Amino acid sequence: MSNFDTIKHYLTIEIWQESGEPGSGFAKRTAALLRGVLILVQEATAGDLRYRAMGLVYTTLLSLAPLLAVSFSVLKAFGVHNQLKPLLLSVLEPLGDKGVEMAAQIIGYVENINIGVLGAAGLVFLLYTVISLLNIIEECFNRIWRAEMSRNWIRRSSDYLSMLLVGPVLVVSALGVMASMADTGLVRKLIAQEPFGSAYYLAGLILPYVLIIAALTFLYIFMPNTRVNFRSALAGGIAAGLTWKIVGWVFGIFVEKSASYNAIYSSFAIILLSVIWLYVSWLIVLLGGVISFLHQHPRYLLHKNKKPDLTHRQQETLGFLIMYLIGRAYYEGKAPWTLHALAEEVDLPWEAVQHTLQGLEKAGFVIAIQSEPNAYVPAREIDTITLKAIYGCLRAFDGQAQMTMMTPKIAESVLALAIHIEDAALAVLGDRTLSDLIHLSPRKTLGDPS
Repeated sequence: MSNFDTIKHYLTIEIWQESGEPGSGFAKRTAALLRGVLILVQEATAGDLRYRAMGLVYTTLLSLAPLLAVSFSVLKAFGVHNQLKPLLLSVLEPLGDKGVEMAAQIIGYVENINIGVLGAAGLVFLLYTVISLLNIIEECFNRIWRAEMSRNWIRRSSDYLSMLLVGPVLVVSALGVMASMADTGLVRKLIAQEPFGSAYYLAGLILPYVLIIAALTFLYIFMPNTRVNFRSALAGGIAAGLTWKIVGWVFGIFVEKSASYNAIYSSFAIILLSVIWLYVSWLIVLLGGVISFLHQHPRYLLHKNKKPDLTHRQQETLGFLIMYLIGRAYYEGKAPWTLHALAEEVDLPWEAVQHTLQGLEKAGFVIAIQSEPNAYVPAREIDTITLKAIYGCLRAFDGQAQMTMMTPKIAESVLALAIHIEDAALAVLGDRTLSDLIHLSPRKTLGDPS
């Protein structure tokens, strides 16, 4: 086997298998880090995340003017609206001189918007557009965090409006306070002396990174409709913030050196480059959300695929195991199982367990309790749920194809074999119920007549 084949085999198979042999902490951390990088590459190249980033670009372009108009109006009411332009310039910095030109055009357009003449209907539509943008962003993060439900309209309106009204004021006010403090005589005297001058210069270099990391950390905590640990959100914020600054620097060099774009696209070059930068920015932000998720749920690093290819027997075993766990918790009066807890128990990704749960819920064997997160209990008494019915559900709910390719002679013999196997399985299950499975002695089997 060549070195290339060895590396390929390690990255595709060996690294995803838990080793039972003792290893150093450094080796385990390195393997986990490498698995995380592979998952990020898979997420970045897979269609789902890329398409969501594209959708966010389209939605952002449509909602940019209303979003800035609302933020500008709030900032203007507090007298700190002049700080909006520096923030916009920092976002468009990778576009170079074209970014400065675009920022001036956007600010001029926003300043000409008079919300007072819109009327009640116009104001409602403006707020609806902004809330719709934030709702789409939430859906993207809910997808990353596997959140089963989004916020309802009441929570959306209250949470989003509070963020729109309070967020810009806090950020811009903080910037204004720091800028005004730098203009005081005492601060100027301190800056003129060492080491305060070097510290002030260093703080000026670090501050943009701190602000973008803080903003992304807040985004990762606030946006998903689930509980996100601060440390996990901070890990994603640091990774995405530093990546965004580095990629912005590289993109700025590309814009500066790409004179051919101006020659080909002329005045449309700024539109093209801004759309590309917006797409790259959203992709980095979403990948930062993936990092936060993997940091909070490190066991997910052991799963290469969201939906592993389970054999038919494994799917049936998983279905019976889920029903057994849910039924036993209900019988013993314990807390009901959640999707995440079930996935941890059976050591599978959430998507594979959710797929089976949805089939069992659709067939009427389990129901989801509306909680945070959803918990599952039997849909009826466990002594009324027959194993035959569960078996029939697991064999039928995922099968939609019709077999029409076999010749009549082969089909007849194969069908007879399939019916014989099915009859044997049903004979083993008999009239037993989920209650019988829960009370079954480990030393006995369903086929044991005693």
